Amino acid sequence: MTDELRNVIGGTQDLFYRRSSSVPLPMMARADGIWFWDEEGKAYIDASSGPMVSAVGHCNPRVIDAMVRQARTLDYAFTLVARNRANQQYANRLATLAGPGFERVSLCSGGSEAIDNALKFVRQYCLATGQSTRHRVISLDPSYHGATIASLAAGGNISLHPFFDRFAVAAETIPAPLSYRVPDGLTVDEYAASCASALEAKIVELGPNNVLAFVLEPVGGVSTGAVVPPPSYFRTVREICTRYGVFLIFDEVLCGAGRTGRFVTAHHWPDALPDVIVQAKGIGAGHAPLGAMWVSAAKADELAATAGFDFTYSYNANPIACAVGLAVLDEFERLDLCANATERGAQLRAGLERIKAQYPIVGDVRGKGLLLAVELIADPDTKAWLPQAFEATKRLRVHGLSNGIMLYARASAGIRFGQWFMLAPPLTITEAEIDEVLARTELSLRALSVEAHNAGLLP
Repeated sequence: MTDELRNVIGGTQDLFYRRSSSVPLPMMARADGIWFWDEEGKAYIDASSGPMVSAVGHCNPRVIDAMVRQARTLDYAFTLVARNRANQQYANRLATLAGPGFERVSLCSGGSEAIDNALKFVRQYCLATGQSTRHRVISLDPSYHGATIASLAAGGNISLHPFFDRFAVAAETIPAPLSYRVPDGLTVDEYAASCASALEAKIVELGPNNVLAFVLEPVGGVSTGAVVPPPSYFRTVREICTRYGVFLIFDEVLCGAGRTGRFVTAHHWPDALPDVIVQAKGIGAGHAPLGAMWVSAAKADELAATAGFDFTYSYNANPIACAVGLAVLDEFERLDLCANATERGAQLRAGLERIKAQYPIVGDVRGKGLLLAVELIADPDTKAWLPQAFEATKRLRVHGLSNGIMLYARASAGIRFGQWFMLAPPLTITEAEIDEVLARTELSLRALSVEAHNAGLLP
């Protein structure tokens, strides 16, 4: 950050962020597809779609045209006093994509609000059906579910406990089914089974009648580095939640909207569907703030007939945002983006595996579709991570900028679980563009490896 920016009145949003963890931020002038250009004309690949948002590419002309048409016709209609056709059409399309059991869609302005909605919905439902004692939320350690007070509290990050002290109630947590570092003597599947068993133990510990919901990302985001649990994990947690009357909430804010090869990530495990699905990020694709919560018609209608679910936001189901959402869905169909996520994801993963074989600083490549993570390590034999003081992810981002690629990385939970960076480019990416992502990523990793070796951190 330049002194010039620090001294202005107002300034950019990053002036609020912790200075010690800052990375130079280019001032962007324009974008198109997977590319950014800064005010000096330098081009950068957006290798993570921002924070996995820009699903249909930047400045998609068809989405922009739909936004303009809607803005010229009906810009705003508050849902407590009026309906709008774009809301109805968009909710119908989303419900059809989700399938049976997810016939009702509540819209809002983003993922944090959508997680809030999900928690409020299941709490209101329990109050309306004589289950008022159900109030405890269980999530994974580590995990992240948003930045509002409620969604932040739902995440598993013990470093935030001082923030919550006497201010909010943090969720109870159980171990996340990580796949790279598992306890000695256990396979990945065995460890996942023990993590699933921990859910039942936690429910019993808290008292089954006190537990409201279990929230998890079916494919991990930045907090776990794109961890994909085995199918048996989902079947087990589904059975446990059903047995104890606990709502199972899938947070697909980051992994949903086609990024893993299915528009609804839960459809990868059709025998373990959740009670509530939440998406955001990719459904608005960066063109409009948009989040969604899917629930069954049976529960939504039962609640509407009694206590109701009257929690609203000024911009929920905004007609312009809904028009954007419809246009994004049109692009998914026109370009078959779910299939492209699968195909280009396989290409990207194969290339990353080749890089891993050449650079000992890469310990693991994991994920699904175009949601991949690369874990950085100091020793491939022991899986020891690089010391926190080295700031590996920060250094990698700086090298990425030098090589014209924007990489998304941050230490998770004080590196208690390791360090990784994410590769999740727009789903419109081409075969040739994947090759360019790989080339620039390798250059950045090579530079980081030299730094780590010179610091005596690599064998």
